[in-house]
Amino acid sequence: MTNRELFFRHLGQTSGFPLAIEISHAEGVYLHSPSGMKYLDLISGIGVSNLGHGHPEIVDAVKSQASKYMHLMVYGELIQAPQVLLAQKLCSLLPSSLNNVYLVNSGAEATEGALKLAKRYTGRSQMICFRNAYHGSTHGALSVGGSESLKRAFRPLLPGIKVLEFNNVEQLKSIDQNTACVIVEPIQGEAGALPAQEGFLQELRDACDRNGALLIFDEIQSGFGRTGALWAFEHYGVVPDILLLAKSMGGGMPIGAFVAPEGIMKSLTHSPVLGHITTFGGNAVCAAAALAHLTVVVQTKIWLQVYSKEQLFRKLLVHPQIRKLRGKGLMLAVEYENFCKVKKVVDRCLEAGLLTDWFLFADNCLRIAPPLIISEEQIQKACEIILEASNRI
Repeated sequence: MTNRELFFRHLGQTSGFPLAIEISHAEGVYLHSPSGMKYLDLISGIGVSNLGHGHPEIVDAVKSQASKYMHLMVYGELIQAPQVLLAQKLCSLLPSSLNNVYLVNSGAEATEGALKLAKRYTGRSQMICFRNAYHGSTHGALSVGGSESLKRAFRPLLPGIKVLEFNNVEQLKSIDQNTACVIVEPIQGEAGALPAQEGFLQELRDACDRNGALLIFDEIQSGFGRTGALWAFEHYGVVPDILLLAKSMGGGMPIGAFVAPEGIMKSLTHSPVLGHITTFGGNAVCAAAALAHLTVVVQTKIWLQVYSKEQLFRKLLVHPQIRKLRGKGLMLAVEYENFCKVKKVVDRCLEAGLLTDWFLFADNCLRIAPPLIISEEQIQKACEIILEASNRI
């Protein structure tokens, strides 16, 4: 049987229409098929491969750590250099209040841990989220997601969840003395790269402070330079109580984290002991890859290149079929009239060697989230393909 046949027979599927393109290897901003087809990657595995595919320093870090040890013990019991050095590096790049890192395997796990931490620390159970937010697909993360279409088939979910409208300051009055936390993306990813409006996050911060609720920023998609700053919250001058990280964190390896002040994080150590536990979170090889990725990002200050690349996309992607280009940095959405047109553009881009897709809650928008290393020449090529595809819908 071919790999394609085995893919459909033995792997659980997430939809009835996967791309089902076989990839033999990937390098830089390109994915290669066994047949020799080359695809320019415009979505980075959904915001994962910030430094492209197969970055030599990340690969070397993986090889080096794998030769020393891989898994040793459940998280938090043994001192492992890749974990502690990664945590130290992260904390050195964050506001002083965010000084304690809990390493997990993914963004959804970071969400789960943060929700538990907020409930444990505050002693409250009510949680607030926003419409069209996406924080993961596990039960807790899904509970604070903002799409009933994804939730409906899996109810009952967590009780005590309020869903507000993103960027609606008036609705922030719903935050009260019963609120454990508010979880928000500074830039809503699956809503189609929708940024917080000026002043909204500050109003949210103030409302949480007045009521003793913890503010959780989900930077699972937006962190590590993607928006033109190392952290998206820097654009707004607002610091969260808990920060969620994942996706690009590991440079292609699976790892995530929730970061909080030490005094808050310690509440997971007692009553009960082992208030949160993970077997593979902070896996040594993944942590080594994450440290290498973060080191390169900081050394090169790659986020300083992002604004000019964003502007080039905005300059070139002008077409009668394109209604709007929104987002920040290299976290962009190209808006068309409807999903039918987006699907045609995606399919025709794929035929021409450009990999892109749409958003969960904005299926009339085309995703642009390439590796941050993408060159101006590669941006021009990508835009030429998108414009040509737009001519044919």
